Amino acid sequence: MTDILLSLKGLTKAYPGVVANNNVSFDIGVGEVHALLGENGAGKSTLVKMIYGLVKPDSGTMTLRGQAFTPSEPRAARADGIAMVFQHFSLFDALNVAENIALGMENPPAMRDLAMRIREVSENYGLPLDPYKTVGGLSAGERQRVEIIRCLLQDPKLLIMDEPTSVLTPQEVDILFETLRKLSSEGTAILYISHKLEEIRSLCDHATVLRLGENVGECTPADTTAREMAELMVGTELLTPERSGRDFGEVALDISGLSADAPSDFGTSLKNVHMTVRKGEVFGIGGVAGNGQDELLGVLSGETTTQADAVRLHGGPVGNLGPTARRKLGLLTAPEERLGHAAAPDMSLTENAMLTGSAREGLESNGFLKWGLAKDFADKIIKAFDVRTPGPENAARSLSGGNLQKFVIGREVLQHPEVLVVNQPTWGVDAAAAASIRQALLDLAANGAAVICISQDLDELMEISDNFAALNEGRLSAPRPTAELNVEEIGLMMGGAHGMEVSHV
Repeated sequence: MTDILLSLKGLTKAYPGVVANNNVSFDIGVGEVHALLGENGAGKSTLVKMIYGLVKPDSGTMTLRGQAFTPSEPRAARADGIAMVFQHFSLFDALNVAENIALGMENPPAMRDLAMRIREVSENYGLPLDPYKTVGGLSAGERQRVEIIRCLLQDPKLLIMDEPTSVLTPQEVDILFETLRKLSSEGTAILYISHKLEEIRSLCDHATVLRLGENVGECTPADTTAREMAELMVGTELLTPERSGRDFGEVALDISGLSADAPSDFGTSLKNVHMTVRKGEVFGIGGVAGNGQDELLGVLSGETTTQADAVRLHGGPVGNLGPTARRKLGLLTAPEERLGHAAAPDMSLTENAMLTGSAREGLESNGFLKWGLAKDFADKIIKAFDVRTPGPENAARSLSGGNLQKFVIGREVLQHPEVLVVNQPTWGVDAAAAASIRQALLDLAANGAAVICISQDLDELMEISDNFAALNEGRLSAPRPTAELNVEEIGLMMGGAHGMEVSHV
């Protein structure tokens, strides 16, 4: 192994009711691309927060280049050469690229000098950026470039990346990997967190696997199959979603010539969208983040109303109806943003179950809420979808992202919708949980529901969707049978090439 850059010895961190990390030890070498694997709730986030100075360990030690390393805050970690690109971008839409980067620097230079430096570094690493472009107008891939360049300007010795490809097309992933390999060759170590195991096999030199907060093994990804890594993460055999043969029924949801203005200056207006989804069909919609996915879900959920006949459910106009009325008719949705949109962060899981399940699950009567039944419903979701939480009285924000995602999807699936629209159903979810969620969507369709799956995970769309359309700049391409497409074609369509001829394989 190369020289050791960062060494972790016996790191332990406990919170009330849970041990997030228990005696975790491993080393990261200079210039090494090191994967950190584990299912949701395995302790990955807590571990990297300790490295980045956001959390103080209860016990254990860290050494950086042979010296004791005890960062009291992220500023101290950055001063020692640790940089981190978070899964959720921390950018201000109304500011330009250079202004956003300056906000993350202790002593930013003059704006003209910073802009020159941004151009120089971004072009050197194959991630070209216009420093004067407003962030609100950038694609998701370009926004990630801003975060990465912000880190690279610190000349990091260790770059931590959390789910960096979740919002990228395959072509953008290739560019990112070229950049990371270049950084590695120059001596920068990379700690890489991802649930996309084939990417881990392609990029990473070594992998450490966490399960229930403990280090349960290590492997060389190139010599280990994705399935073997997944089973090491969960400790059991991995189930593969099974698609049962089914015939499509009558049209369940129909959208014709829909146009809708974006609700904000930085949103994407929908332009002449047509879509027909039948009973028993899984309709996949792919697109790079920021191309109208949230706006489309808003129109389908009833959060954004339109002309009544712009959206038709079982032939009846519902475009002018709000979310509650549509839910009563069987049109349910699960938005992408877990905290604040799909779930109220400070409310308990029982209260969150009540929020969307009251009408269809009979949790209210004559204006009175039936909290006992709501708790039973929350318990049912927790058990059916293996949500890791002490109980339904816990607040939504206390769950890991993946476990909250399982709760949100389970809450809608168990209400037996006639049409279910989900946006990013397995975002940030481990392999076993993703397989479970995808199987639940397939089972819904097998039982006659129409399912619309909006996702940036191309493997997911290939695995479960019957027909596929790409959303780009608010326009939806004509649907094509997914079986006729490959990942490369879908990636091109997501990037805006759906109007051009692409060869079939």
